Order: sequence, then structure tokens, then C-alpha cells
Amino acid sequence: MTTPDSIEPARFWEDRYRKCGRVWSGQPNELLVREAGNLTPGSALELGCGEGADALWLASWGWQVTAVDISTTALRRAAVRAIELGLSAQVTFQHFDLGQTFPSGSFDLVAAQYLQSPVALDQTAILRLAARAVAPGGTLVIVMHAGWPTWSTAAQQPADVVFPTLEGLLTTLALPPTWKVDTLASVQRPAPSSEGRPGTRTDHVWRLTRTT
Repeated sequence: MTTPDSIEPARFWEDRYRKCGRVWSGQPNELLVREAGNLTPGSALELGCGEGADALWLASWGWQVTAVDISTTALRRAAVRAIELGLSAQVTFQHFDLGQTFPSGSFDLVAAQYLQSPVALDQTAILRLAARAVAPGGTLVIVMHAGWPTWSTAAQQPADVVFPTLEGLLTTLALPPTWKVDTLASVQRPAPSSEGRPGTRTDHVWRLTRTT
């Protein structure tokens, strides 16, 4: 029997993107827009960019973006969309399995939305590397699901899934005193099921600034 833990992450995500014409809405994450919309554009790194909506939004606002994902199919779709929008000079899409390797360099903004996976993923290690990639004066934005959608049932909720708490993630990151917390918030948003059942889901948001 195949279990999520036994599936190779690259194969899981590649299969997911290949089976669908498009997986995501194509719209940027509203919480990223809220947290990064008032920042001065510079260099940005997006982790787990998928089909590129967040990276392309950043690029449209003047950021020079490096966007990475484990799925080559998703990256190809993102690159095509960048050409369509005239943003290919502003964003570079790169293939990384973040469980194995991490982009080099430092960035004025590092964004990580929903690094939560049904297959193996060392979330803690990746987020600590994300923090290290933030340049002095730069910003780290993290968005995570805080729990299951209201319409989901116990049978749809694997017992071994643990959602991060606001304070718990800060403790896990173990950031030095040179960081300050700008946003530490829970946000409830509409989240209908794939069959159209109405519901909501709560997300946690962290925006952190490396002061020096």
C-alpha cells in the first residue's frame, strides 16, 4: 500500500500538475498582497511558487523575483504566463527540491506561502534557511493554514497532521534578537470545497523584519 510518506515529493507534485490544466486560480495570495504591498521593491525570493501567481504579482510591482518550485510542469506554466504579461525580465523561475537544496544569495523579501505538504517536507529546516536568506533590512513573509476548512469531516483529516501556531512557529524559527515581528495574525477567509460547499478556513500570517 502506498502512503503519503512513501511517495517521492517530486513525483507527487509533478503528477498533480500534469493531471490538471491549471491547479490554482492565477490570482495572488491576498495575504501576501496585504503584507508586501507597502514594501519598497527590491530582490525577492518566493519558495514553492507553483504556477507563479504570487511571483508575477511581485514582478508587476517592480520586484526582481527568483521563484522556485519542485514541479517543472508548474514552472513551465509560470514562465509562459510571465511572457504573456511582459514580465519575463523581472522574474526567474528555477527548479528546486527544497527538501534537498536551497537557492543561494540574499534577498530583500523572502516569501513562503503554504509550505504544507501531504508528502515528506522538512518545513522547519526550509523556513530556517528562508530566514537566513533575508538580507539586512529585509522581510520574511510566511502564510500557513491554521487548521482544516470548516466543511471537512474527521474522515478527511489525517490524524498525523499538525498545524503551526503563531507563537509556536516563532519558537521553531529561533530567530536572534536582530529580528522584529511586524505581523502576527490569524485571518479567516472563505474556503468552499471543490464541490462548492460553503465554508471558511483560518490562516496564520507572520511578517518579520531582519533589522541588521
